[in-house]
Amino acid sequence: MGARVGLSVALVLSAILRPRSASADDCAGLTSPCINDDTLWPHAGPAHFVAVGSTDTVAEGRLGFGLVTSYLSRPIVLTVASPGPPGSRQYVIDDQVNGTFLWSYGVAERLELDLAAPVTFGQSGTGLSPVTGGDALKDTAIRDLRFGFAYRISSSSATHGSQDSRTSDGLSLLGRFEVSAPSGDHDQFAGERSGVFAPSLAGEYRLGRLFAGLELGARIRPTTELLGARVGTQIVAAVGAGYDILPREMLTATLEAWALPGLVEQDDIAAQLEGGSVAVPNGKHIAPAEWALSARTAPLRDGDFCIQAGGGGGISLSTEPAISTPRFRFTLGVRWTPRSERPDRR
Repeated sequence: MGARVGLSVALVLSAILRPRSASADDCAGLTSPCINDDTLWPHAGPAHFVAVGSTDTVAEGRLGFGLVTSYLSRPIVLTVASPGPPGSRQYVIDDQVNGTFLWSYGVAERLELDLAAPVTFGQSGTGLSPVTGGDALKDTAIRDLRFGFAYRISSSSATHGSQDSRTSDGLSLLGRFEVSAPSGDHDQFAGERSGVFAPSLAGEYRLGRLFAGLELGARIRPTTELLGARVGTQIVAAVGAGYDILPREMLTATLEAWALPGLVEQDDIAAQLEGGSVAVPNGKHIAPAEWALSARTAPLRDGDFCIQAGGGGGISLSTEPAISTPRFRFTLGVRWTPRSERPDRR
């Protein structure tokens, strides 16, 4: 019976994660749209930050859900050849509003299953029509589905005994493994060419009302190219700090930043005498990066319901912003996550 279940799971995963057809008008070549333009992948379950993963899980036998929305400005801008020397700047994705529906389930005291379903509610931009002469960008899109699990490795000691049981100061750790399935609209910069594996380790340290979080991980994927910008396997690093301005998490302020240094070398596009173009490695690497300042409130006594709103922008680590780095971003998230460990509600 166990072997049959394992075989069924393997077949389902292979069907979900199999690469897309690499035809010239799909994900291959120098002008592939099979790039996820939104680098913010909110985690399901409890959260103190927008991007930095939490070290808490949903309580055993409980279901959590949420919605995190995000407005991005110009995450993808290309410079296209024109009669003038500088070239013409094309806003492939100009304005975009995304939302991620989140579900989490507490399988055990420390183990949580996660599901994230992102969509694009609205967007504007030229798409790749100025480059390929093809169709323009659509108004909406379905984005790649994500699923996985989180396991709480360690936690700061907790004091139990009343409804207001609280978590003491200290360090907590959580391991997470997520998979992004190529289920989205790949021609709308909403889907990858194949599955993406995203392991990570999150840590959080709390001292009174002050706390800090760190998450390190990777997004493992094959390489896709868009006019010299190559997106492949990336390191994911996110760090943040927060302060409970009011007790019982009634008002919390957080500041965070995240970056995704790429491991693949970038290209320059050179024209050939017989026509066409060729990609020439230039020895450079890119690292999309952003920062965000947020305010969070958990107005109910148990702290399971929270609202978080914030804004920030891209961090340019070179003369030109890396592909998928927006000018600025605003976020709004709502979550209901019965936590396995209650915070201090005094």
